[in-house]
Amino acid sequence: MTPREIILANLDHQSPERPGFDYTGGRLNDFTGSGLSGSDIYRHRRWVEGEVEYYDDEWGNIWRRMVNGSTGGEVFKPALDDWRKLDGLRMPDFDNPKRYEEMAAHFAQPTDRFKMAWLPGWVFASSRYLRKMEIYFMDLIEYREEIDCLHAKVTGLLERTIRLIGKAGAEGVIFCEDLGVQDRVLIGPDMWRDVFKPHYLRLTGAAHECGMKVFMHSCGYNWALIDDLVDSGIDCFQFDQPAAYDMPRLAEKFKERKVALYSPLDIQKILPTGRKDFIVTEARRMVDIFRGFLIVKDYPDLKAIGVRPEWDQLAYTTFLEASGLKP
Repeated sequence: MTPREIILANLDHQSPERPGFDYTGGRLNDFTGSGLSGSDIYRHRRWVEGEVEYYDDEWGNIWRRMVNGSTGGEVFKPALDDWRKLDGLRMPDFDNPKRYEEMAAHFAQPTDRFKMAWLPGWVFASSRYLRKMEIYFMDLIEYREEIDCLHAKVTGLLERTIRLIGKAGAEGVIFCEDLGVQDRVLIGPDMWRDVFKPHYLRLTGAAHECGMKVFMHSCGYNWALIDDLVDSGIDCFQFDQPAAYDMPRLAEKFKERKVALYSPLDIQKILPTGRKDFIVTEARRMVDIFRGFLIVKDYPDLKAIGVRPEWDQLAYTTFLEASGLKP
């Protein structure tokens, strides 16, 4: 089977000969990926004050992070800090066709890999950044009319983005939307269905109309929303913390709903321990539990999670061996 066929067989539960792989650094990778190119209306700013680095994003939010910390950080000053600014909110030019020319050229190259594109946002993630999370959660109750208007703006832009990605030749699209904490979801199922599900259906529907699979990254424990997310069009879940779940139970759910897991070895409970026997045992166990609908990957910021490169490499070689491949 070609790399593309391996990925599709895992996504569709069609008896793949091995799990899919997405490892960087010259290791086995069944994907070729691309994102939007630079904007004509935005120039990135980044500056340091003492031990803190500040930077902006295309929406106009100001972020901050510790200089020696993780690469992400948190929103310091949201672009939409007052609802009176909503009507004049400056939208990024994600829907500028010029930003997809490099993507289209990349995907036009001969390849037998699965063509994945990265979305620059999603309805909950983008909206909560624009208001700042702790304020946004209050908005969901106190400012529903404004929230609905904001979500409509974000979703409209993202739908146009998805259709341009599909036109550029992508076979899959991935977005980031962290919906959980350690032991529960951030938003209850009833509110999620009422506020967010229509936007998910609109966006995943656009992707499926373009012939693309939809991959969702979400940190935390999302069990209470798994069925709703599948019903809303998610084809594959990119979880970095699969050990937050009862993994056999999660596998049974994924088998029942015909969705796939796309994941590194757990970045919270397993990889950071550095315990070699534990890493080997758990990597083998993960392949056994999710075999037939599994894509394994590395984590892009090992420093941020306290993982040494050799521990990551051990997980990789164990995944290979457990999949019947030679390291």
